[in-house]
Amino acid sequence: MTFTQLEVIVTLAQARSFSRAAALLGITQSAVSHALRSLEKELGVTLFLRERAEPELTPAGARLLARAHEIRALHEALIQDAKDAQGLREGVLRVGSFGFTSSLRILPELLLRFREQHPGIEVYVDEDGDDTVVQWLTERRVEIGFVVLPDERFETVPLVEDEFVVLLPQGHALARKAAVAVPDLTDLPFVLTEAGCGELIRSLLESGGARPRILYRFPQLLSILGFVERGLAVSVAARLALPDHHPGVVYRPLAPRAPRRVGLAVRDMAKLSPAAQAFVKVAREMYGGRRLRAA
Repeated sequence: MTFTQLEVIVTLAQARSFSRAAALLGITQSAVSHALRSLEKELGVTLFLRERAEPELTPAGARLLARAHEIRALHEALIQDAKDAQGLREGVLRVGSFGFTSSLRILPELLLRFREQHPGIEVYVDEDGDDTVVQWLTERRVEIGFVVLPDERFETVPLVEDEFVVLLPQGHALARKAAVAVPDLTDLPFVLTEAGCGELIRSLLESGGARPRILYRFPQLLSILGFVERGLAVSVAARLALPDHHPGVVYRPLAPRAPRRVGLAVRDMAKLSPAAQAFVKVAREMYGGRRLRAA
């Protein structure tokens, strides 16, 4: 078993296509197939089912993939440690981001500052929903992930705090209020996000005594904003997850205020690679739990 074979497994699982995996790895499609067949022959198990349009991991493949992520992370950390000992700042860092809040409100400035201080470290960012980022951290696909706090499964670093707000059509009666009490949402048609904050919002409504009519459930924020804009429903979302302005939609804070904290999560702070340690240090210096306001 070689590092190249493990990298093929990791990339193929991510790309879900032999041709895309080959392009990402910079090798031919036949080389990807050969590496996979050789590893399967060596292990005596089938790692991917090839009968469908997209290759699908078998149970044995899923178990190997988890180990492959761990081995790749350790391999990259070992290389970084060796180069760091020589006074070099080179390496690879993989970060998981969960959407607008981290990808557009935090990461751009953070990456610019990080690149200024550590130009030799190459940072890869993958974006998906909150739950997927947690899975990536667990599987060691990423070394650092943005999460909503608290999260007892990981060691975390608080970065920013914002709050949940009510999304209302511009002409709605509640839009005339400076803040909206949670019980005011009772009986109103409501669109609930299916993204990671969905359960937090549902809990917030229930604990505040609100019983809105949840008629729609959407994973995409633009769909939610579109329904609110047209007067079909109201909603609740984290302020930093929203664009600064959306035509026909007004944002109003909840009363009492409902804060949300976002931070970095790692499996073990003591075992971070030099690149990850440097990234966490820059993030602490730039943010460190302060309140980040949208425009």
